[in-house]
Amino acid sequence: MYGTRGSISAPLRNSQYREKIMNILQLSKGKILSSDSEINDFFNSLPDHLKFTAGGDTTCISVTSSTGKVFMVDCGTGGRVMGDELMATDLGKGKGELELFFTHTHWDHIQGLPFFKPVYIPGNKVNFYSPYPDLEDRLIKQQVKEFFPMPFHGTASTKSFTTIKRGEPIQFGDMTIDFYPLKHPGGSYAYKFTENGKSFIFATDAEFTGDDMDLIKSMSGFFNGVDIMVLDAQYTLDESFAKFDWGHTSYTMAVNCAVNWNIKNLVLTHHEPAYNDEKVFDIYEEAKMHNEYVPNSTLNILLAREGMELEI
Repeated sequence: MYGTRGSISAPLRNSQYREKIMNILQLSKGKILSSDSEINDFFNSLPDHLKFTAGGDTTCISVTSSTGKVFMVDCGTGGRVMGDELMATDLGKGKGELELFFTHTHWDHIQGLPFFKPVYIPGNKVNFYSPYPDLEDRLIKQQVKEFFPMPFHGTASTKSFTTIKRGEPIQFGDMTIDFYPLKHPGGSYAYKFTENGKSFIFATDAEFTGDDMDLIKSMSGFFNGVDIMVLDAQYTLDESFAKFDWGHTSYTMAVNCAVNWNIKNLVLTHHEPAYNDEKVFDIYEEAKMHNEYVPNSTLNILLAREGMELEI
C-alpha cells in the first residue's frame, strides 16, 4: 500500500514527530538498552501508534499476480512513491507496461499522476481502466496550464483508455478483474481481483450506515467470502452521524459489512486526515473490540499502513 489517507494528504508534522519521540523516551526510562537486540526488543514492545505510522499519502495500492504482473489502483499522492519504485523495473528503461485502474476521480485519487515518473518515460505503455467513458478528459483537465506546467499528453509514454462495463470482467492470464458501484457522492467503484481461487477487493470511498442493511445484503453476490477486503473506515460512529452523506463509513459499519459478507480479513483504510496516528490506531483497537460483540464473527481485522504488504 502506497497511500492510506482520505480526502487530503496528512504528512507527519514536527510537533507530532516530537510527541512520538518524547513518548518513546518516556517509556525507555529505567531500561538498559546496551545492545542491538535489547534496542530491538524494546522497539517491538512499543504500542503500535509509536512503532508505526499509518502514513500521510492519499490513496494508491498495487496488486501483483502470481506471474509478477503489477496492477495499480488509483494514483493519489502515494502514486509518486510507487512510481519511484517502478523506476527500478523495465518502466525505468522505457520498456515497461502498466495497468492502472481508477475507483473514481476525486483529487485524492488522481493527484499523484502528474508526479508519477513512469508516465514521462518514452517507450512505456500505460493502460488506463475505469467505468468512466470520459476518464481521459478528466485527467487532461487536472494538468491544464493553469494548474500544472506539463499537460497530460505532453508526457512521453504511450497511453490507452478502456471503459470497463458491468458484467464484463477483464482477464489477464489467470487474473480476473471485476468491479461494483459504491455509494459515494459522484460515484466510486470497488475492484475485485481473483486468481487461482483467491480473491481481493479494494473498496475505498464508500458510505454505509445502519439504514443500508438491505443494500449491504444485496451486494453479497460480489463481496461474499473474499479473502482480503480493504474498505473505507474513515470515521468514528459519532462522526459518521455528523457527516452523513459525505461518502465515507464508520469503523463499526465497516466491520458489520465485512461480517455480513463473510469476509476473512478486513483492512481499514482511507484514514481521516485530521486524526493523528494515536487516534487512527485507537480506531483500529475499537474496531477489533466491536468485532468481538458481533455474533458469529470470525473476521480478522487489520489497519492499512503505508508500506504494508499482504499475501493471499
